[in-house]
Amino acid sequence: MLVGVLFALLLTNFDWGASFIGDWIKPFGTIFISSLKLIAIPLILAALIKGISDLKDISSLSKMGMRTISIYVITTVIAVSIGLTVVSLIQPGKTINENTRNELVEAYGGDADAKLQAAAAQKDAGPLQALIDLVPSNIVNAASSNRNMLQVIFFAVFFGISLILIPEEKAKTVKEFFDGLNEVILKMVDLIMLAAPYGVFALMAALVVEAPSADLFAALGMYAVSVVFGLLLMVVFYIVLVKVFTKKSPKFFLNGIAPAQLLAFSTSSSAATLPVTMERVTEHLGVEEEVSSFVLPIGATINMDGTSLYQAVAAVFIAQAFGMDLSFATQLGIIATATLASIGSAAVPGAGMVMLVGVLGYAGIPEAGLALIFAVDRPLDMCRTVINVTGDATVSMLVAKSQGKLGDPKVKNWDDTYNK
Repeated sequence: MLVGVLFALLLTNFDWGASFIGDWIKPFGTIFISSLKLIAIPLILAALIKGISDLKDISSLSKMGMRTISIYVITTVIAVSIGLTVVSLIQPGKTINENTRNELVEAYGGDADAKLQAAAAQKDAGPLQALIDLVPSNIVNAASSNRNMLQVIFFAVFFGISLILIPEEKAKTVKEFFDGLNEVILKMVDLIMLAAPYGVFALMAALVVEAPSADLFAALGMYAVSVVFGLLLMVVFYIVLVKVFTKKSPKFFLNGIAPAQLLAFSTSSSAATLPVTMERVTEHLGVEEEVSSFVLPIGATINMDGTSLYQAVAAVFIAQAFGMDLSFATQLGIIATATLASIGSAAVPGAGMVMLVGVLGYAGIPEAGLALIFAVDRPLDMCRTVINVTGDATVSMLVAKSQGKLGDPKVKNWDDTYNK
């Protein structure tokens, strides 16, 4: 990010600098963003179908399973709502002046006018239009555009539930296919993220040349502050839940889960942190293994509160940056899309950015706006992964308490153990 800014500032001193960046540097940033958009729908389909089909044990653990999933969905909806509230109050995108906004629309908006017209038409639609739009008449046609992400999610959920309901021997082949497909898509994410530093360099260089106003970078800083503030509010929310429903103190909870939070911050991966999360929750927070071994792996798959909150803030920030006013119905749609997308969001670094493509597509927000926020995405990814892991631990304690399986920590001197 820094090298991209300095490189662009250096070349702007030459008459040919701006055109050189536009012709020879910006295309690599465009290719990077396109590669993210390329795998958005395959990732949603594979991860969501796999995630739902993996919940087949709910038939034997229906009470615990439904309670777990219900709490996960509720906390995710609350996370998205907090994100929308924070970004609507702080309005980081509104700090951009009109001239810079016009430059953004010209440089990155592309079909911004068409998006605005679609948003205006959405306001005039009937009260149940969103429900009608949810069900695709042709899944192949729906999957041909990121704009139809909610329809793709509906199909994936419908498909996953149907896969659970057929005999296991008949579902085995199909499930193995989607398990394998999911692994392939995750590897594609890994390969694309290897190019992230170069993509950020190209995007930042182009951004400096095409929208050189300092207020754009100030707005980007306010966007990062908005995300972090929303994530801190989620930590407070988790502490209140633990205190009210389990009667455990904030110090007990935070000390117990701190090593998992630190690992989540350093790896940006809920999946990589899962073994440590399970150990801390079981040994140090008093959750019986029967509960933690069921709730936490599901949480690493479908519970992405930090990611969902960030997607809401990012979507509205980009809309504000492009001068778009999102209707209440569109914001409700963002809540639904971000909540469902989080179920299919892979527990690996960078997957949240891919899922954001679907949220932007649904809300009619120019997907090129990803270029505005990608530069600061990595540190924010580290922060939101901490929230994802903390949310998993919170729900495991709530479920354990409701099942009568929350006791005293197995490691009595857990403070001493952590210090050592």
